[in-house]
Amino acid sequence: MGATIVRFEGKDGIQLVGERRGNRGNALVVFLHGGGQTRHSWGGTAALVAQRGWQTLTLDARGHGESAWSEAGDYRLESFADDVRLVLAGLDEPPVLVGASLGGLAAILLAGELAPGAVRGVVLVDIVPDMEEAGADRILAFMVDRVDAGFASLDEVAEAVAAYNPLRPRPTDLAGLRKNLRERDGRFYWHWDPRFINPDPGLGPEEIADVDRLHAATERMAADVPVLLVRGRVSDLVSAGRAAVFRARFPSIEFVDVSGAGHMVAGDRNDAFTAAVIDFLDRHAVDRPQSD
Repeated sequence: MGATIVRFEGKDGIQLVGERRGNRGNALVVFLHGGGQTRHSWGGTAALVAQRGWQTLTLDARGHGESAWSEAGDYRLESFADDVRLVLAGLDEPPVLVGASLGGLAAILLAGELAPGAVRGVVLVDIVPDMEEAGADRILAFMVDRVDAGFASLDEVAEAVAAYNPLRPRPTDLAGLRKNLRERDGRFYWHWDPRFINPDPGLGPEEIADVDRLHAATERMAADVPVLLVRGRVSDLVSAGRAAVFRARFPSIEFVDVSGAGHMVAGDRNDAFTAAVIDFLDRHAVDRPQSD
């Protein structure tokens, strides 16, 4: 299903870019990617969800993909969430949010603190407020490793991704990697602002460490709308123990554990991930849309 490029204005006038799929009259699902990713990480799922009769919007976060870099270097979690709040304010009706990692934490802050009532449901993709520190450190190390030096070739990029995530087969066609890269002077760099990972004091997503605040927002969110946590079964960010504690604390939140997937659930097992999202939408959509 073809995608249409759309543009929005976020906090402080920052320009955000997304892709819309499906019939504009259908109920909407908004996808928020993780830190260091782009809207293209959702391409397969968004297309299938649109084919099933929803409208989908995949959004590049500030400083990522084709969205603008913050002139002030503002990459606070609240700013990511505020961008989404402003995007949703211009839509016809509250959507379901699907948020991975950083995008999931932004969804929690939005739905549970900044704008209760702005969404009709939330899918959290391998993220909980009290995540494993070792897993978070491994992600950070991967992102920092080539942030300045970049890569000499797409082959180098593929090797780095394979070393970080051995669960995912190395692609035979490397052209798709270009969507997550910028090419400059013959080298390839990740398609996000380096200040996101190396921010000025007070301008990074430091709220991630405020577990009490995020738990309070999760409690409010779960009381207002249906919520699903989709975990990668071999995730080192949301361990089985962390998931169990989260589920005990928020028993109304639904849970799917995807075998053969790590933190990058949608990429590792897109078939199982997409099936879980569609099942959640089927059961919780207020007005079930009609397939085109």
